Amino acid sequence: MTKENNEKVRVFALGGVGEIGKNMYVVEVDEDILVIDAGLMFPDDDMLGVDIVIPDVSYLVENEDRVKAIILTHGHEDHIGGLSYVLKKINVPVFATKLTLGLVEEKLKEAGILKDVTLNLVDHNSILTIGSTAVSFFRTNHSIPDSVGICVETTQGSIVHTGDFKFDQTPVDGKHAEIGKMATIGQNGVLCLLSDSTNAERPGTTKSETEVGQGIAEVFDQAEGRIIVTTFASNVHRIQQVLQAAVTTKRKVAVVGRSMLKVVKIAAKLGYLDIPKGLIIEVEDVNTYRDEQVAILTTGSQGEPMSALTRMVKGAHRQITIKVTDTIIIAASAIPGNEKSVSAIIDKLHRIGAEVVYGQAKVHASGHGSQDELKLMLNLMRPTYFVPIHGEYRMQHAHKELAMTVGMNADNIFLVDKGEVVEFVNGQARVAGKVPSGHVLIDGLGVGDVGNIVLRDRRLLSKDGILVVVVTLNKKTGEFISGPNIISRGFVYVRESEKLLDDANELVTSILTKCVSENVNEWASLKSNVREGLSRFLFEKTKRRPMILPIIMEV
Repeated sequence: MTKENNEKVRVFALGGVGEIGKNMYVVEVDEDILVIDAGLMFPDDDMLGVDIVIPDVSYLVENEDRVKAIILTHGHEDHIGGLSYVLKKINVPVFATKLTLGLVEEKLKEAGILKDVTLNLVDHNSILTIGSTAVSFFRTNHSIPDSVGICVETTQGSIVHTGDFKFDQTPVDGKHAEIGKMATIGQNGVLCLLSDSTNAERPGTTKSETEVGQGIAEVFDQAEGRIIVTTFASNVHRIQQVLQAAVTTKRKVAVVGRSMLKVVKIAAKLGYLDIPKGLIIEVEDVNTYRDEQVAILTTGSQGEPMSALTRMVKGAHRQITIKVTDTIIIAASAIPGNEKSVSAIIDKLHRIGAEVVYGQAKVHASGHGSQDELKLMLNLMRPTYFVPIHGEYRMQHAHKELAMTVGMNADNIFLVDKGEVVEFVNGQARVAGKVPSGHVLIDGLGVGDVGNIVLRDRRLLSKDGILVVVVTLNKKTGEFISGPNIISRGFVYVRESEKLLDDANELVTSILTKCVSENVNEWASLKSNVREGLSRFLFEKTKRRPMILPIIMEV
């Protein structure tokens, strides 16, 4: 099919801009819709009780017949974590590299939809036609193998999505970023570049992952007791270097934590981890070895309450308890928003008396490029237009400033919010309205059933508690049969506030008596009067506003 030169191209984000995580970007070429990534985000502190957050895909559902594919850049949760939820809404083919596909298969199997989904394997050399749109890939370096950038061909020029990247001159697996291919894409004409902004505020270049391996090896050499290493389960390069350090220092390795076990199993099966025979032992066998013969690889680098490391620290893990002689390596940095949890874990480890090694200096390197690398990407691609993505707004803004230093016109750089559409017609770009976007909150098995009103109630309950007022009335006469009974949870300590609750009881009785005498007998009116009167009274007495829940029964 030959395309007309005046095809319309639209680009927008359904997640991943103005925030860390929840990455999902959409490229529309005429009638073809291509979705890049389908990630999740962990909830903010004010999203009480929420497990994870995924993008709102109502626009894609409305246009399902036009959605040709979901293409994945790599296997991190903030890029694939929402996929199983999205595929339940729109069943479209998925394209991903080998390791990413292995992780996705496990995710879809858990969700019970693997057999219903079409999965397609690609690599950095693949050239595809999806719908009637040409798509190619280029290899990048990141903190997980098999990361790629994506190039979508249009008659106006290419739309390039970098994925998460850095330029690592000494990658652990020896696979370098395809700088030559990137330069060729740039020479052929890039209409718009969407590029990772995570480290746009950080000067210089990002440290090589190989340097982290050297830092971990030093700690292994010096430690005299057990070594417990926690890192992101998906950081396969980091895991490989921990295993190598264990081999060098003649330690056995126990893998602890469900997500860590799963990734190690998948990565080893697909050939991304080299694990010598006999190196891995069961966690139950750790105590059969001397401390200096053991290393433990575990989850919990973000201080997650139910993670293996947190349970070890609290003495709640069935097999492993932290000892004074242990050395703990936290080979990760805190995700924005998790700093408090990570600090709390480090503090508890120090209280136990263990040796703790953490921080950027020795045992962690970011998987994202710093300012010099971001400028290199801009210079290689030489885009006409630029959309900074993947980061909070300040990071996107810093990326815009960088682009201007390498010669881009400020008018050709778009700092977009979720749902904001950049439209290209005849090589000219403009902001062209918004599509529906936002958060879908997942709490347990509920998807999207927790919204702003439920969150508001949860915040109110967490702040001032609840009072339940129970009254039983005679339906015919309107007389009280029982009550009012006031039940307090999270508002005041009942034993020390008996007078306050007695006064509240009398107030409710007088309010209801007055309503009955005035022939106000509709439930809604009775409840409203009780709620308003009691709320005023309690605020005067306590300066608190608990949730008040009147329950009026008629017999």
